[in-house]
Amino acid sequence: MAKAKTTVFFCQNCGYESSKWAGQCPSCHEWNTFVEEVLDKKSKVSSREVSEARPVALSEISVSDEKRTSTHIEELDRVLGGGIVSGSLILVGGDPGIGKSTLLLQVARELSRDQISLIYVSGEESLKQIGLRAERMGEFGDSIKLLSETNLDIIKGVLEREKPRVAVIDSIQTMYNEEISGAPGSVSQVRESTAKLMQLAKVTGITIFVVGHVTKEGVVAGPRVLEHMVDTVLYFEGDRHASYRILRGVKNRFGSTDEIGVFEMRKDGLAQVENPSEFMLDGKAKGASGSVVACSIEGTRPILLEIQALVCRSNFGMPRRTAVGCDYNRVNLLMAVIEKRLGLHLSEYDAYINIAGGIRMNEPAIDLGLVLAMVSSYRDHAIGDKVIAFGEVGLSGEVRSVNMADQRIREAQKIGFETIILPKTSLKGVSQRPEGIQLIGVETIAEAVDAI
Repeated sequence: MAKAKTTVFFCQNCGYESSKWAGQCPSCHEWNTFVEEVLDKKSKVSSREVSEARPVALSEISVSDEKRTSTHIEELDRVLGGGIVSGSLILVGGDPGIGKSTLLLQVARELSRDQISLIYVSGEESLKQIGLRAERMGEFGDSIKLLSETNLDIIKGVLEREKPRVAVIDSIQTMYNEEISGAPGSVSQVRESTAKLMQLAKVTGITIFVVGHVTKEGVVAGPRVLEHMVDTVLYFEGDRHASYRILRGVKNRFGSTDEIGVFEMRKDGLAQVENPSEFMLDGKAKGASGSVVACSIEGTRPILLEIQALVCRSNFGMPRRTAVGCDYNRVNLLMAVIEKRLGLHLSEYDAYINIAGGIRMNEPAIDLGLVLAMVSSYRDHAIGDKVIAFGEVGLSGEVRSVNMADQRIREAQKIGFETIILPKTSLKGVSQRPEGIQLIGVETIAEAVDAI
């Protein structure tokens, strides 16, 4: 009998399936995300007998710590939670040209030097193209093998036959499953291909890295269910034309999602940035108004960053507000606090806020730095080059405490700062005051402005 085919509509954002087209998805409420696809309806027969499926008591499960495999790239190991977990499915997303394939090829190089078997599957490049890219990075071990293929059934057969410890799929949008009638990159193909890879990883214990393209909104192309299926989701951030790259963990079943890894793009690949604070402050202008250094915590790592503000009188009836690297609504809120609590008439001024280096930070601890930068630009009064500030600002103008004050102070001392403005409540919890650094505890933004 001929296969029974039916037409369905999928939401490209969340993967919701419907028998008819709709302007708005009833699941995620996004507009114009439904696409039409043809599915083959076939009888599904389980390969196992029902009697073979038996529940297992929790006490019978071994929960001994499994040894992680180090990639010898410390920044990547930090984001992964200490290394690669056997049988995990890891999704790496990012803009085109940001360095996803370069990073995974470097992982392959480091693992091959430890004689760890790895298969790099590419659906976008030929074997010669991969070889030319690998030649720029250095020497590779003999345990790495390359495969240029897009048919997922063939790839699955190769992995089951070769049984490598690690596999790289570059990229999931180029893979296709013959059982699905949709084109490669469609919602159904991406979903079913990821499901097959996930089953393969759990059954065989192979760690699989999957490269995923992102849309113009910055999310992985395909249904959002793709991120729910995998064990770890990593995103590359940063401008492709800039030298730095930030690897951020969005989801991690085997570790924290607060850690970030900082890399620098060079001609021979991605180099680790061991001191991100010094890297972010490189090139800071001296004696310029509207510039202040703040400290943010990413996971367990304190990072110093430069906040720049430009406040100038508006030539129009409605002043303009621009925020790059921080929350736009947070900037508007802080400007209202400044106008109310300090009496500065910022409603007549344009305000442009930028976090130098292109990094994006949303931690409330940078609030005090934002306030001081805007006041400094408004009054055209420069803040000292050896001054750093951190603290959360409330609507009544109070400076609230932040966590991990000791780590922030030690990081500032390591870079060479001499004056730290911090919340008075956080000052009480500092275990040991370092020598050569002046700690100024403030309760309101008015006290902080007077301190500078």
